[in-house]
Amino acid sequence: MKKFLALFLVLLMALSLVACSKTEQEQEASANTKQELLTMGTGGPAGTYFAFGGVLANVLNEKIADKVNINVVTTGGSGDNLQNMAMGVYQLATVQSDVMTYAYEGSRSFAETGAVPNVRVLAGLYAETVQIVTTNPDIKTVADLKGKKVCVGDVNSGTYFNACDVFAAYDMDVENDIQAIYQSFGDSTESLKDGKIDAAFIVAGAPTTAVVDLGTAKKVYLVSIDDEHMDKLLAACPFYAKYVVGKDVYNTDEDCTTVTVKATLVADAALSDDVAYAIVSTIYGNIDEITAAHAKGAELDLTFATEGMAVPFHPGAAKFFAEQGITVESR
Repeated sequence: MKKFLALFLVLLMALSLVACSKTEQEQEASANTKQELLTMGTGGPAGTYFAFGGVLANVLNEKIADKVNINVVTTGGSGDNLQNMAMGVYQLATVQSDVMTYAYEGSRSFAETGAVPNVRVLAGLYAETVQIVTTNPDIKTVADLKGKKVCVGDVNSGTYFNACDVFAAYDMDVENDIQAIYQSFGDSTESLKDGKIDAAFIVAGAPTTAVVDLGTAKKVYLVSIDDEHMDKLLAACPFYAKYVVGKDVYNTDEDCTTVTVKATLVADAALSDDVAYAIVSTIYGNIDEITAAHAKGAELDLTFATEGMAVPFHPGAAKFFAEQGITVESR
């Protein structure tokens, strides 16, 4: 009986050790595949950020559901997104490449609120066009906006800084030479429709939903930047690139010459390398599906994604681009 009891106790202990070992292995495997709940800041509901951000999130939530669950939220735009990333509210965001640089450096409005040292680039997504929209055919140049009611985007948005840069090229000032109105894309186009403002700066991928909707109610005109002032603007702000919006985009009377920056997907530096790699590799591995859901997907390109960035890349993103033969600075 004693021998039988001793043998039973030995077997019981062995089974317990196996069970403990299996539990530890399962816990380790579970930890390695733990789903991260991420919030992505975008822009106003009528802008391209929100729509395209939603498409990216849908694809990522489907393709790498074991790694991420991304919740897309509407926001005040680039400045708002970056400030919330600094506070740990957003782990992902779509932002303008110029505003991203101001945040990382702690310049412009970020000189007051503080730099955002934890922002890291995942990829440049598509060209964002600085569109000066009006329904008044007599407004033909930026100079014609003097004294007018002009929407310059939300406070501290990327659009606001773009408006400041454009006006500076014409020796004008947002605070003194126009009646500045601060509204989202959707609200500004509604104000144009109702005749409450004379023009609006809208910085987004063209065509922009808000402008298309405006065109169904009123004739839309885009204000061009002439060659002289274009040269001055590009010399002062080399992160812009000259761009032409064709007259067929909004059924305008003529093409519009303006500038672009890059819509950029950024992440908090605290995001794991594994998840950052999975996000970027999944986006560039599913371009056709993304394009089928949103036209801006057609602009996804490895070279565009990596060129001209003044902020370091996330190491997980850098790993993916290195596999494609592209070296980027990471930190």
